[in-house]
Amino acid sequence: MVVIFFLQVLNEKKLQEVDSLWKEFETPEKANKIVKLKHFEKFQDTTEALAASTALVEGKLSKNLKKILKKIVAKDAHEQLAVADAKLGGVIKEKLNLSCIHSPMVTELMRGIRSQIEGLITGLPSREMAAMCLGLAHSLSRYKLKFSPDKVDTMIIQAISLLDDLDKELNNYIMRCREWYGWHFPELGKIITDNLTYCKCVRKVGDRSNFASSDVSDILPEEIEEDVKAAAEISMGTEVSEEDINNIIHLCDQVIEISEYRTQLYDYLKNRMMAIAPNLTVMVGELVGARLIAHAGSLLNLAKHPASTVQLLGAEKALFRALKTKRDTPKFGLIYHASLVGQSNTKNKGKISRMLAAKTALTIRYDALGENTSAEMGAENRLKVETRLRLLEERGIRRISGTGKALAKTDKYQNKSEVKVFDPSGDSTLPVVSKKRKIQEVDEQDTEVAVKAKKFKAEMKEGTAVEDGEPVKKKKKKKDKEKQAEEEVILSEELPTSPITEPCCLATRVALLFHSALFMATFVCLQNTEKKKKKKKKMKDEGED
Repeated sequence: MVVIFFLQVLNEKKLQEVDSLWKEFETPEKANKIVKLKHFEKFQDTTEALAASTALVEGKLSKNLKKILKKIVAKDAHEQLAVADAKLGGVIKEKLNLSCIHSPMVTELMRGIRSQIEGLITGLPSREMAAMCLGLAHSLSRYKLKFSPDKVDTMIIQAISLLDDLDKELNNYIMRCREWYGWHFPELGKIITDNLTYCKCVRKVGDRSNFASSDVSDILPEEIEEDVKAAAEISMGTEVSEEDINNIIHLCDQVIEISEYRTQLYDYLKNRMMAIAPNLTVMVGELVGARLIAHAGSLLNLAKHPASTVQLLGAEKALFRALKTKRDTPKFGLIYHASLVGQSNTKNKGKISRMLAAKTALTIRYDALGENTSAEMGAENRLKVETRLRLLEERGIRRISGTGKALAKTDKYQNKSEVKVFDPSGDSTLPVVSKKRKIQEVDEQDTEVAVKAKKFKAEMKEGTAVEDGEPVKKKKKKKDKEKQAEEEVILSEELPTSPITEPCCLATRVALLFHSALFMATFVCLQNTEKKKKKKKKMKDEGED
C-alpha cells in the first residue's frame, strides 16, 4: 500500500527557530502540536506510486498530485505551500498559481515529519509502512539505474563459456571420428576436408562398400563424389564389423547435433550482444566483445577499466612474466582476435591494437552507462580506426594542424654533404710555373747535387781538387774565421738549391715556422740550463772561499 498525504502547520512561530526546531519533534505528542494531517489518499498500485515518485524526483508535476492540489489547496489559496524541492515549487507556482516556499526552515520541518511519520498518520501499521517503503525504494532504484532484463550480461558470460566448451568437445569428437573411421576408409579423410560434411557422409553411407550404390549428391559436389566412389573401390582400409559401423554412426550423430546447437547458440549470443553492447559488438565483434565481458566479470566492471587494461586483457601471465624478466611487455591480449588487428601487418599490429583499445573503451562506457541503444558511435569509431589503418598501410602522414583530412606533402629527406677542399694556390707569393716537374726529376737532381758535393770534399782532402782550371791546395786545419765563412758562402753559391726546399704553399710555410719555433725553444732551454750550471758553480766556489 502506497499513500500520499498533506499536513497543515499549526504553530508557525516555532518554525522561525530553525536551530531548535528538532526539539519540537522529539516525541509524537510534541509533533502533533506543530502539524496535523490535512489530507490522506492511497495509490491504486505500485506502478502508479512509482510514476508519481519518479515525477517528483525529476521535478515534474504528476496527474494525481495536480488533482489533489486543485481540490484541497485551492480552498486555502491564501496560505503558502511548503515544498522540499525548489524546482517542483516553481512548476506548481507556474501551473497552478500557488505561493510556494522553500528554505532551511522547510528542510528541518520535513526532517522532523519523517522522524515522527507513524505518530502523525494514525491507522497505518508500522509493518505495512516498512513494506511500502522497501517496495517503492526498490522500484525507484530500478528505474534510476534503467534496469531491464535484456541488459543482464550474465547470459553473455555463460553463453560464451559454453561456446568455448562446445568447440573443444567438437574438436575431440571429430578427431576421434576421423581416426576411428580412418581404419576402415583412410582415403576419405584426405578427399573431404570439412568436418561436418565428413560426418554427414559417414552417417549416410556407413560401410565403404555402400558408396558405389549410394547417392550423396545432396552432401558432396559431383567431382568429389566421383573421387570418393573411385577411392572406395581401391581402398587399403581394414574390414570392420557392423557393430563398429553403428558406433561410428552414433558418434557422427553426436557431432552433427552439437554442431547444430553451436550454430543456434552463436546466433543467440550475437542477438544478446547487439541488445546489451551494440557499440562494442560493432567495434570488435560479438565473440571478442563477449570474451572481454566474461574476462572482466560484467559489462560495468569492463567499463571501469582504462584503455591500456582493455588492450592487455587476457595476457596477464605474459605481462607479469615480462615485468619479472625485464623483457618487452605484450602489445595485445584478447583484442588480438579482432578483425581490425588481423587485417594489419605485423609492423602495425601494436599501433592498431592500441588505438582500437582506446576506441573500444569509449564504446564500452557508452554501452554500460549511456541511455541510447544505437550503434552509431561504434560505427564512427570503427571508421576512424579503419582510416588510420589505411594510412599506416599506405605509409601516409596525416597533417596535425588544420582539418586533418588532407595529406601533408613532404619530400623524402636526402642528406647531401659536400666536402670543400682548401685551395693553397692563393697563399703562394712565388711565380707560378706553367709546367710542373715530375717527382722523379726532382729526386734525380737532388742525388746529383749530393754526389758532386761529396766528390768535391774528397778532392779537397786529398789536394787534387780543381777550381776554374787551377789546382786547389790542401789548407791547414786552423784557418781564420773570415776565410772559412767566405769559403762556405762560395760553396753554397756553387751548389744549386733543390726546388723541394723552397716554400711553395701555405702548408710548407707553416711547417717551416713550426720547426724554427721548436728549434728556438730548444736553444733557449739549453742556454738557460748552461746559465744555471754556471751560477751554481760560482756559488759553490764562493762558498769554498
